[in-house]
Amino acid sequence: MSRTALLYAAMAAVLLAVGVLQSWQLALTILNLCLISAVMSLGVNVQWGVAGMFNVGTMGSAAVGGLAVVLVSAPPVRAAWAAGGGGLAVAGLILLATAGLAFALWRRLADWPLSRGAAVGVVVLAGLLLSQRWFLPATAAIEAVDAASAGYLGGLGLPVVLSWGVGGLLAAAVAWPIGRLTAELRSDYLAVATFGISEIILAILRNEEWLARGVKNVTGLPRPVPYEADLQAVEWVQNLAIWLDWPLRDTASVLVKLAYAAWFLAVLLVICWALERLARAPWGRMMRAIRDNEEAARAMGKDVARRHLQAFVLGSAIVGIGGAMLVTLDGQFTAGSYQPLRFTFLIWVMVIIGGSGNHKGAIFGGFLIWFVWVQAETAGLWLAATGAALLAPENPIRLVLEQGPAQLRYVVMGLILVLVMRFAPRGLIPEATPETPK
Repeated sequence: MSRTALLYAAMAAVLLAVGVLQSWQLALTILNLCLISAVMSLGVNVQWGVAGMFNVGTMGSAAVGGLAVVLVSAPPVRAAWAAGGGGLAVAGLILLATAGLAFALWRRLADWPLSRGAAVGVVVLAGLLLSQRWFLPATAAIEAVDAASAGYLGGLGLPVVLSWGVGGLLAAAVAWPIGRLTAELRSDYLAVATFGISEIILAILRNEEWLARGVKNVTGLPRPVPYEADLQAVEWVQNLAIWLDWPLRDTASVLVKLAYAAWFLAVLLVICWALERLARAPWGRMMRAIRDNEEAARAMGKDVARRHLQAFVLGSAIVGIGGAMLVTLDGQFTAGSYQPLRFTFLIWVMVIIGGSGNHKGAIFGGFLIWFVWVQAETAGLWLAATGAALLAPENPIRLVLEQGPAQLRYVVMGLILVLVMRFAPRGLIPEATPETPK
């Protein structure tokens, strides 16, 4: 506990130093992104640290969570609904009927496996072909409605905070069939499968413009905090700016970022509290037993596949909540921004560095790695400027220093990963074991 408290205190001191030495707006921006990263790392920690599942499809869950913000909070495009809403409804009903009929045939023909597969295949193919007769004209009509600024159905116009929970539910709903297909896979096979499926999800989001405008992006999404311009007109904000001797615009911006931080911190604390309770419950002890010795758990009659599916869905839901929070902070949904480096590699590094299997370690890893990721380039610029000032203008080393700071973050990230794996292979805040006290 002393090491945990010391590390968290050091992280808080570093963030405060950024506010004092650089700007409070930058410090709060980093803090908000650290909180979101911590939520996502908790989701991965449930899958890997608790259940031992090597899932590298987290960017798909984050994207689905971000999509929920559009579907729930964006204002509806009524002209698009009038143009193609009916056709989409008919296509959806056909697909639901197809799924129901396929499931019924699968159950009824259980004693004839060959006939069952052929019958279900014919029903699914026929349902897909039939739904296309309504789906394709409907989507074309929707995308033709004011394509420059709309071209999609929009959302329900509900409060954006509701979309965070919906983002978790939607990510869980998408993860369930994926988990059913991949729960029996292990190690690199599971990684390849989940990465491929996440790329399929992203390809759908980038190409189906009727859903969320594809790569055209959805901007101007609602937010759970006031706008800076509105705060500047409030008397107490003006008085606060005078008392702090800050520009009114900066004061309003800091207050908005503090409000975001309060929302995100509340979500992070609730998720962490729930996961800690779950870890101490029989379910958590059983998951750790399955992770440590799967064959022994099977021998004791545990349904390993079912438990893996539960952990997979739960972790994906938490990542989806983080994805929804990130889109809310950005104020826009950008389908083309979901890249493996940001939404898979970095989150995995957060969990590994922080301490796999320890939720407090995963949170700390989210803070540390995102802070380093943001500040490494700034540090590189300072080092490059300092080093270049000592060299002649035509010196080739000076040219390298001036052009290389942007790449320093990769060097620093790799160096941190190597050092931690060498001197703290179980992470900075490792999971408690009988040999290591909590």
